[in-house]
Amino acid sequence: MMPNSNPNASAVTVSVIVPAYNESATIITLLGIVNEQRIEGFTFEVVVVDDGSTDDTGALLKKNPHLYSRLVTMECNAGKGAAVIAGLKVASGDYVLFQDADLEYDPKDYRGLLFPVAKFNADIIIGSRFIAPAYTRVHYFWHKLANHCITLLFNMLYNTTFTDIYSCYLLYRRSLVDPHKLRAFGWDQHAEILAKAVLRSTTIYETPITYHGRSYAEGKKIKWHHVFAVVARIFRERFGA
Repeated sequence: MMPNSNPNASAVTVSVIVPAYNESATIITLLGIVNEQRIEGFTFEVVVVDDGSTDDTGALLKKNPHLYSRLVTMECNAGKGAAVIAGLKVASGDYVLFQDADLEYDPKDYRGLLFPVAKFNADIIIGSRFIAPAYTRVHYFWHKLANHCITLLFNMLYNTTFTDIYSCYLLYRRSLVDPHKLRAFGWDQHAEILAKAVLRSTTIYETPITYHGRSYAEGKKIKWHHVFAVVARIFRERFGA
């Protein structure tokens, strides 16, 4: 039994998907914080996907099996999108929550993310960095501008009122999205998952989250040109192209 398991059979299970590639500096600390979370009425299934790491990530994970429920090991680095799909295929929870393996996002925000599930039986919850979080690290202007633009576009096409669609913290009812039908493997995969979930849901919420974004020197990977694939995916999912 995982340290944060709940023996209550009626508890809602959340599958926390943690894709990791060369995150030896943070993966054990991150999983430790995840395991510290205790939320009444919920239990966590932690699914870690080692995406062909070439550093000590794999070895550290094998030495600490008490920190996760399932470990998926990719034979070679296939990218975050492939790792996410691999994790989703073995997930068994009522809900799915994505968690980056670095420390940009704090698992202590799980309580706020799960409140709309407990209170309103919500289908989707996004953690927003822009609705009065306790703190947020000042990050790149062009990233924020691009985020606002794609969020506006998404809201117009899907009739929603999100403030931050490209937050890592996307929580949704697992039955809304079939991982076998996902087509995107790049940065646009997040938009594909959100779009598919929104089109099949009725109750959607946002909650504030804290954010400690990394700089490029610290390992940040997303670049400005990724926005084009995201925009194309938003249109494709909405109009079936």
